[in-house]
Amino acid sequence: MNPPHTLPARRDRHDHDRLRRRDILHVIALGGAAGLSACGGGSHGGVGIGPGIGAGPGESPAAPGAQPSAAPIAPVAAGSTSPQDDGGEIKVSVIDRRIKVSNSPEVSLQVRDWQPPRSSGPVFVFLPGLGANARSFDGLASGLAPKSRVIAVSRRGYGLSDKPLPEKTATQYYDVDTLVADLKAVLDALGVQRAVLGGHSIAGNELTRFAGLYPDRTQGLIYLDTTFDNTANPDIGGEEPPANPLLLNEPEPKPEDGRSLQAAIAFFRRNSKTWGPVHEANLRDSLDIHADGSVSPNTPSEVNDAMETASRSFSPDYKAVRAPSLVTTALPASHRDMFPWLELPLDAKTEKDATDYLRIIRQVRIADSNQLVAALDTPNRLTLDNASHGDFFMEREAEVLRAIKFMKWA
Repeated sequence: MNPPHTLPARRDRHDHDRLRRRDILHVIALGGAAGLSACGGGSHGGVGIGPGIGAGPGESPAAPGAQPSAAPIAPVAAGSTSPQDDGGEIKVSVIDRRIKVSNSPEVSLQVRDWQPPRSSGPVFVFLPGLGANARSFDGLASGLAPKSRVIAVSRRGYGLSDKPLPEKTATQYYDVDTLVADLKAVLDALGVQRAVLGGHSIAGNELTRFAGLYPDRTQGLIYLDTTFDNTANPDIGGEEPPANPLLLNEPEPKPEDGRSLQAAIAFFRRNSKTWGPVHEANLRDSLDIHADGSVSPNTPSEVNDAMETASRSFSPDYKAVRAPSLVTTALPASHRDMFPWLELPLDAKTEKDATDYLRIIRQVRIADSNQLVAALDTPNRLTLDNASHGDFFMEREAEVLRAIKFMKWA
């Protein structure tokens, strides 16, 4: 347990039985930026972070069809601009909301809602990976918003959403069916009858389950480097990944890294492959900031453990999916894609171990992606080389947007 008001130490990754979660998928979302909330520990109390980067004054109207439970909170960047395909700009309203999805326990979710003046495309709804929140989709949403309404949701337990603690079972309140019920409640509250759902990493479970339960409400699916089945062990061809501690142990935050928001930002910037406004906005909404200026994760470790356990206990039923699907895969190709904390030049042993590790990971990810494409029976896939699982849709935003826009959503 970490002292209050300090950043938690990251969990080590020596346990090869957890290769699917920790090494192959690198599921601490954003390659470290969201690891503050994904790794748990620290103090849960304190003053919540505000809207984050891009906050602006003024009130924004509620979305058409929104119910009382969808009352907007702290409207963000009302009247902001997004690029159009022709190079011009269009005003897009962005509204931050809290939407109540459960009465027992009472749970409300953080929802960001981009609304163009005129919508000619489908409604897009995005769900983040483990540890991340709605702010991780600020970039993609801005690229789609000139023609489509875009909604990003922080699932329960993360960001500015409520975080009930499990009581009766290890995964209580965080099983996939509960998360799917939350998603349906958000769509109902916002009056969205049909949508294209996009999900990163563990969110693939929610996409598949929702599409099977509610085919009439699923216009399409965007799998953002998700896993075919988290319950299955990866086939590593009998080859053991190198157990080099320099690869397995990410740098641990020190007490001084949690003494201020800027110190926390500096730590994760140093140890991430890329960094930009979207990373920082996601990080801000993953933290509590205290009276003395120190910061700590706003997700309790019990919640993150419950979410992780529930996600790896769910086996998706792809036969029930009828919607057109796009499968995107991020393939690491360099040390920076998986081990951004390594200082160059590497010694000969670490160089070899890192190269071997990357080769194994790539083989497994390609095989896993092929399984997903076959199960969905889709010809639509985007494979991005030299990409990091955690934030490829930020770093390679333009390519991901082109693939999404190329799709003919039925």
